[in-house]
Amino acid sequence: MKAILIICDGMADRPVKELSWKTPLEAAYKPSLNQIAKTGICGIMDLIAPGIPPGSDSATLALLGYDALKVYSGRGAFEAVGSGVQVLPGDVAFRCNFATANEKLVVLDRRAGRIENEDADKLAQSLQKIKLKTPSVKFLFKNTIQHRAVLVIRGPKLSTAVSDSDPQKTGEKVLEIKPLNTSFEAKYTAKILNELAHQFHTVLKDHSVNKQRVKRKLLPANIILCRGAGTIPKIKPLSELYGVKAACIAATSLIRGVCEASGMKLINVKGATGTPQTDFLALAKATNQVLRTFDFVLLHVKATDVASHDRNIKQKVEMIEKVDNMVGRILNNIDLNSVYLAITADHTTSLATGNHEGDPVPIAITGPYVRRDDVERFDERCCAKGGLNRIRGMDLMPTLMNLLGKTKKFGA
Repeated sequence: MKAILIICDGMADRPVKELSWKTPLEAAYKPSLNQIAKTGICGIMDLIAPGIPPGSDSATLALLGYDALKVYSGRGAFEAVGSGVQVLPGDVAFRCNFATANEKLVVLDRRAGRIENEDADKLAQSLQKIKLKTPSVKFLFKNTIQHRAVLVIRGPKLSTAVSDSDPQKTGEKVLEIKPLNTSFEAKYTAKILNELAHQFHTVLKDHSVNKQRVKRKLLPANIILCRGAGTIPKIKPLSELYGVKAACIAATSLIRGVCEASGMKLINVKGATGTPQTDFLALAKATNQVLRTFDFVLLHVKATDVASHDRNIKQKVEMIEKVDNMVGRILNNIDLNSVYLAITADHTTSLATGNHEGDPVPIAITGPYVRRDDVERFDERCCAKGGLNRIRGMDLMPTLMNLLGKTKKFGA
């Protein structure tokens, strides 16, 4: 027996007035997702706990069966590791955004208009040439996809107990990074980061790439926003927990980092960009191929979340329909007598707010021996009536592994 888990980032939503008070999942044409619901068992899921909006990192940890409230150690290290940057013991890593700010450092756009990879790469190369005043501390800055980047600082006496510079919304000033406790290490780390942030801004505001962007009527990427100071958590790999050979197909460095921390093999797919322009059929083909040699395959799709953050209703429905077509290709090439397929979201991302919300997400599992229920459509309201009822994110992996015969009896 084998299993596929498809995670559609931010796919769950709230009812939208422009869709006649349906959610995008309810409004979309999605025969393949509905087929999973009809032939499987459904439910709704709180990734962390009811009403708690999860990040994609903590949510993915939970979906892999870990107690995120106990093992989560910050976003930055996942981003770094997932992008191929080594994070050593004692390092402090951050998720960063190229962003746009005015002369008073008020954030105008947290993603610099979703800057192109080519421009971001040129800017990142310039930032890496900066020299800190403290020679014992080194740093590495690397762009990943569009506005996303990672920062790793390395040296003695560093701490993750520092705040973010990202205010998380437009119209507010870039935040000064502050120590979160009174230790020397926290104060020292905050000082280094503020120095680095100032130097980043100095380089970016007059950079030729940004001057050209302004001429092309594009937003300049003139500030770096940092958040999620973290280190790699100490968790047992899935191979030890369940005895499975597991693989991850994901474009975003954050999800790749979480999966690598859990011992999964990272699979690269040409055309998988983590944007709405990603090659969905290439993802389907890769999933079917990887399943031949692995027991468990996690497939992550980012595009649904991008549409919600951009508050683009039409695009979100389109992305769900592209996901459905991708899922159809996967279903047509697996044997549901020996393969379980589960589909869900890692959180609700509201088109109305553009933010992650604490609403539960739908979950459906199809395959041999599942206790089929009466649900016929895959969406937030229909799945809530299903046989799985309401579960936690960390309940999903044991549920799948139990179906695969990989869990152990508790007690005599």
